[in-house]
Amino acid sequence: MKAIASGDLTLGILGGGQLGKMLIEAASNWNIQCHVLDPDAECSCAHMAHTFVQGSFKDYDTVYNFGKNLQKITIEIEHVNVEALIQLEKEGKTIYPKPAVLQIIQDKGKQKSFYATNDLPTAPFTLLSNLQEVLAGIQNGTITYPFVQKSCTAGYDGKGVAVIRNANDLPKLLEGACVIEQLIDFEKELAVIVARDVDGKTTCFPAVEMEFHPVANLVEFLLAPAIISEQAAAKAKKNAEDCITAFGLTGILAVEMFLTKSGEILINEVAPRPHNSGHHTIEANYVSQYEQLLRTIFEIPMGDTTPRDHGVMVNILGEDGYTGEALYEGLKECLAIPGVFVHLYGKKITKPFRKMGHVTIVGKDASAIKATAKLVKEQLKVIA
Repeated sequence: MKAIASGDLTLGILGGGQLGKMLIEAASNWNIQCHVLDPDAECSCAHMAHTFVQGSFKDYDTVYNFGKNLQKITIEIEHVNVEALIQLEKEGKTIYPKPAVLQIIQDKGKQKSFYATNDLPTAPFTLLSNLQEVLAGIQNGTITYPFVQKSCTAGYDGKGVAVIRNANDLPKLLEGACVIEQLIDFEKELAVIVARDVDGKTTCFPAVEMEFHPVANLVEFLLAPAIISEQAAAKAKKNAEDCITAFGLTGILAVEMFLTKSGEILINEVAPRPHNSGHHTIEANYVSQYEQLLRTIFEIPMGDTTPRDHGVMVNILGEDGYTGEALYEGLKECLAIPGVFVHLYGKKITKPFRKMGHVTIVGKDASAIKATAKLVKEQLKVIA
């Protein structure tokens, strides 16, 4: 049995937001030293990392210099400088996910083309270079209402997506290269977190279902496991396993999917990192998505993804109309409820719909904990 040297337990993380914070929390159990790069000196990870470097993860020199003395590097946001990661990989650094995979996932057009090339089920799509091509397609009838426009690059947390139901919505159209999809008449939105180790073995967390905020286009409620048929759950699991295998990715992959009213399960998009749809795993499963990622990175056998309980996750967003130093109304009342676990992300300033934290509610009765989740949503407010 090979021993692990303490000096080998170091990890560089590009991005210092809440995903990095929760990854560091999991890493601390094994005394893994995490080094973080982020442009914000007051980001969630700034005071938790073993070392913190303030700088842009989009800048080549900054990313290269951050990573040159680290052996293992991962991300908590996709929008990082891939060229620097390619050079670091050439110099023997191990990157999770591989830069070649990240190059595809960073561009939603390349993502969709990858699904089509690899026979992964996804909604029909069209790739267009600019707004003028979109308008021309509408005029000549090749693009029909209702449809969804997604920017190929830089979309994140609901940004870079426009839902166009009729001509009145045309002012919402986005500039630049984009993907156009017909609006899917779906029954539920699902997600599966899948992990894959260096030997190609995969393991999945059970599918979850998500309800989105109507304005912010962010997950508002998440129910785990999803209330779907065994057949649908098996399809979702297979899609996730097929997807991570096609990418050849070591690490974790969040695969968001649509369950259509005809029973199809279509891949919407993926994220090669910890994801909002897996926060509940910290309390609701035997292993969390964060620990599972660490297990793949450090070549430790993957953990048991079985749920310990039903879980509901509520995103805590900054209230509309408030910007300034965050104040938490109802926090003590929510913490007094059995089975309620509050995670605050350490962001000093709140803004409308900014992710400020999340709450996981666990229990044996799915309907009861969903009722508790709605109560938490009503009581816990982030104002200024």
